[in-house]
Amino acid sequence: MKAIMSRSVGGPETLVLEEIDDPVATTGQIVVRVKASGVNFPDTLIIQDRYQFKPKRPFSPGAEFSGVVEAIGSGVYSFQVGDRVMGFSRWGAMAQKIAVDANRCVVIPDKMPFDEASAFILTYGTSYYALKERGSLRRGETLLVLGAAGGVGLAAVEIGKAMGARVVAAVSTAEKAMLVREHGADRAVIYPTAPFDPSSRRDAARLLKEACDPHGADVVCDVVGGDYSEAALRAIAWDGRFLIVGFTAGIPQIPLNLPLLKSCQIVGVFWGPWLDRSTDHLSRDAAELLEWYQSGKLRPCISAHFALAEAGDAIALLVARKAMGKIVVNID
Repeated sequence: MKAIMSRSVGGPETLVLEEIDDPVATTGQIVVRVKASGVNFPDTLIIQDRYQFKPKRPFSPGAEFSGVVEAIGSGVYSFQVGDRVMGFSRWGAMAQKIAVDANRCVVIPDKMPFDEASAFILTYGTSYYALKERGSLRRGETLLVLGAAGGVGLAAVEIGKAMGARVVAAVSTAEKAMLVREHGADRAVIYPTAPFDPSSRRDAARLLKEACDPHGADVVCDVVGGDYSEAALRAIAWDGRFLIVGFTAGIPQIPLNLPLLKSCQIVGVFWGPWLDRSTDHLSRDAAELLEWYQSGKLRPCISAHFALAEAGDAIALLVARKAMGKIVVNID
């Protein structure tokens, strides 16, 4: 089979298309013929050895995929050959086939296109876990989403609306502001470009606070990090919940007097390991997410498609932070 492979540490330009052996399903696994693979920020890090997991080379990047079950390992009874599925792995999805633990896959609706399925489970699953399990977002509360036009950010906007929150979406351009409004944001705010000095940090915090109203944000979903995190934390409400989801702008340095003065919580969001601790989390969460999808509350936004041979270009587009919503690599 063909696969995009990382053989040396580096950026997207180091990836190569190769012919490799087909995977084999071991106990508890299925083999999926991959139709499409969603591109995510960890893909940009893992090929540079900057992610939490460092697979032995050579390996194929890609954590999110959709496709058709081709083979089933022993001990798997929840799937049949021919099932249409979506799933995720830490890596390996930018290939024509992938062997993956069966408990990391779910069957998709008959009318769900493979490209939308490949852009769904990781981003919506992460945002769902963040807002429901970690943020305890309640109907009528104000949710502030940083990086709201990206994959996880846009999913958080839609899920926040589905949960009955007032959603303030923070983005970097007018074009992205238009996108988040189309996906349900009650208000879009364009934040200035970091890095911030003390004065501009206060200005950014004031801008976010005014967008949330004088009460501030009950929940902040931060997928950006960097200097934006402190500005958003200054805009949080009393007893608010600040969700740490990602660091596309770098790891922030938070003054710890702020959580004290706001009496707020700073909460880590790491979806994959949480799923590993219970086999029923994924199926339970996916059931509600797919119900919202079928009712039209969730609409995956795919801004660009690439062929498998162009997977490096797809990752480079994400590195350049030019993408809105999700980028998808069409495999088969």
